Amino acid sequence: MAYVNPAGEFSRDQRYIATRITADGRDGYPVEPGRYRLVVSRACPWANRSIIVRRLLGLEGVLSMGVAGPTHDERSWTFDLDPGGRDPVLGIERLQEAFLARFPDYDKGITVPAIVDVPSGQVVTNDFAQITIDLSLEWAKFHRDGAPRLYPPELRDEIDSVNEVVYADVNNGVYRAGFAGSQESYEKAYDRLFARLDWLSERLSTRRYLVGDTITEADVRLFTTLVRFDAVYHGHFKCNRSKLSEMPVLWAYARDLFQTPGFGDTIDFGHIKRHYYEVHRDINPTGIVPAGPDSRGWMTPHGRAELGGRPFGDGTPPPPPRPEERVPTVV
Repeated sequence: MAYVNPAGEFSRDQRYIATRITADGRDGYPVEPGRYRLVVSRACPWANRSIIVRRLLGLEGVLSMGVAGPTHDERSWTFDLDPGGRDPVLGIERLQEAFLARFPDYDKGITVPAIVDVPSGQVVTNDFAQITIDLSLEWAKFHRDGAPRLYPPELRDEIDSVNEVVYADVNNGVYRAGFAGSQESYEKAYDRLFARLDWLSERLSTRRYLVGDTITEADVRLFTTLVRFDAVYHGHFKCNRSKLSEMPVLWAYARDLFQTPGFGDTIDFGHIKRHYYEVHRDINPTGIVPAGPDSRGWMTPHGRAELGGRPFGDGTPPPPPRPEERVPTVV
């Protein structure tokens, strides 16, 4: 949920369900294979993070995934992609049902990603930032052989520092521009966004990844915004100083990640465009979804390997997606 304050500034409601699934079960929800279901939409950048991390760590066999459709109404995400319009594991039509099963008077946002306790049908958490960290740390016992270290202890302070500014200025920054309620607030968000993108371009001009010489949580969080930039944020959210494809360092960096197993194979540009252009009728009243841009550029050579670095460190790439989780529209 979000709102625009009297000054015209977009503000995101960050009152998420903070319950955690942990190895020791201290919040009442211990890590258990098969017990939980990760509910996502491929359209959502926040959910996309958890899809990528789950893939990279090889948790598909212990944490199932339900995929909601790309659009929703005021009552929440629906399972309209599934036969009969119901999630085959949870048996519900709307994610809202899992939230109300635990909190009958729940009045906050019904958001993805969310993790649902299958036996009770109740939501456990929708704290998107904590979910991916916990998949790395609390679910470590069930990682695949060769899983990368996305949140290593020696780099956590730097990862957290980078994540903080990327969230404020880029991940949430595009929304602050897109949903601004005044010219002044829009231009403030716009300037802040592109100042941070320039900072990121400079940082990434001499290093392949954001922190250290391997992929970390920081790269996952930036990627899900960059991959939506030209398709959505440049036009729909008026972030139009430059397209991603006109920012050479960031464009090469994003293509490098897109072509890395576990990243591009989670991206559904059709779902992404349908969500933003059909749902945000206050910004796009007609609901017309643009035909472009041409996504074939994502597979062109990026030249980033010359900077060194090893995507998975001492680990290995994840295997191809499971047949039932393949994205049919991937380039």
